[in-house]
Amino acid sequence: MLDRVLSPRRARQFQRLIRNGKLTLLCLLLTVIVLRGNLGAGKFGTPEKDLDDIRETFSYIRRRSEPRRVLEEAETVQKSSSSSDSTENGSNNYAEFDIRKILKDEDDGVEEFKRDPSQPYSLGPKISDWDQQRGGWLKNNPNFPNFIAPNKPRVLLVTGSSPKPCENPVGDHYLLKSIKNKIDYCRLHGLEIFYNMALLDAEMAGFWAKLPLIRKLLLSHPEVEFLWWMDSDAMFTDMVFEVPWERYKDHNFVMHGWNEMVYDQKNWIGLNTGSFLLRNCQWSLDILDTWAPMGPKGRIREEAGKLLTRELKDRPVFEADDQSAMVYILATQKDKWGDKVYLENAYYLHGYWGILVDRYEEMIENYHPGLGDHRWPLVTHFVGCKPCGKFGDYPVERCLKQMDRAFNMGDNQILQMYGFTHKTIASRRVKRTRNETSNPLEVQDEHGLLHPSFKAVKVSSS
Repeated sequence: MLDRVLSPRRARQFQRLIRNGKLTLLCLLLTVIVLRGNLGAGKFGTPEKDLDDIRETFSYIRRRSEPRRVLEEAETVQKSSSSSDSTENGSNNYAEFDIRKILKDEDDGVEEFKRDPSQPYSLGPKISDWDQQRGGWLKNNPNFPNFIAPNKPRVLLVTGSSPKPCENPVGDHYLLKSIKNKIDYCRLHGLEIFYNMALLDAEMAGFWAKLPLIRKLLLSHPEVEFLWWMDSDAMFTDMVFEVPWERYKDHNFVMHGWNEMVYDQKNWIGLNTGSFLLRNCQWSLDILDTWAPMGPKGRIREEAGKLLTRELKDRPVFEADDQSAMVYILATQKDKWGDKVYLENAYYLHGYWGILVDRYEEMIENYHPGLGDHRWPLVTHFVGCKPCGKFGDYPVERCLKQMDRAFNMGDNQILQMYGFTHKTIASRRVKRTRNETSNPLEVQDEHGLLHPSFKAVKVSSS
């Protein structure tokens, strides 16, 4: 019949289509039978139930494959995005990133305030009645007394570093150790702390950057009786020692030094300005005003450096530094300033690392913290190491190794409160020194630092 309607070729194609359709129906029937067998034929009782179960099975398979498909698509998108970000914003690798790309001044093109070069440099407007201003403020603000206990002045320890990262990769790690060390000491002794990373006066960079900051803090915090400046490369190595504040009741400026070397010999290393105490008073503002004019960088600092080299014993030729300038001021104006300056050498307000660090094991074996002097120095100062710079005055390995030892020396006194200590004075790793107990409040730390008497101060509100 098909041969009559269609051509022979068309008829053969139609017949082949019918045979294929029959075969497809047969395969579908066999598939249903197999599925019924796997799912449990007759379990649901009706073909409709079986069909629903088949749909659910296929849906489950589709749901199982969906998360994988989504993850694969997300991974593809992420790779594409990462590739785009790498092209537009740079690599995700911090080690490969050039920090100079972001170290740009936000105010490029904005001209800074320029000082009149014909006028002598000053830290700020002249103040002549600071003692009266401060006294009135303290009277009107009894909740902020300048003494927090008898013979216990309110002290602000000030330190800082450059606003830019260190010039070598390890420098910032040692700055972190240094500030951690200072925070520990301040917490134990009830001192406040201020860490500065801003250059307040571009002319007073380098040695002199501390002076504008110190003046600003004295004027902004009349409640502070003493400001304690400490260089970033100095560390506390005696956490127990308490500064003998009563000794300085008649003095305004305390530095580590020797009267003979400063006043008689005019030796440029007769004192050290890396760690000193300065009282908040009119006298201190006046000596800051006298100290600062040698500091502006450029011609003024260079000419002042020539003067200091000529006038001070054994000073090398280099631009004016704050330490040499202070020796010169005291040696040439002793009558004006000397009575209020205390050159301390009974303990190490500043201790030169080169003669101390190699003796730490001897100190640990023969002495104990709380002495503050050559037997166990209060402060170890790494003069000349410059861990944040590219070059120092001493081999890098020696400096960093000794700085680790100094940090651990102080840190051991902190860790012992909690039952730990460094494995050695040179090791970062720690070990347990006592077993835990079910009565922890009965455990006493070796040096009495958990609740020392100098920390138990109560600020009066009247």
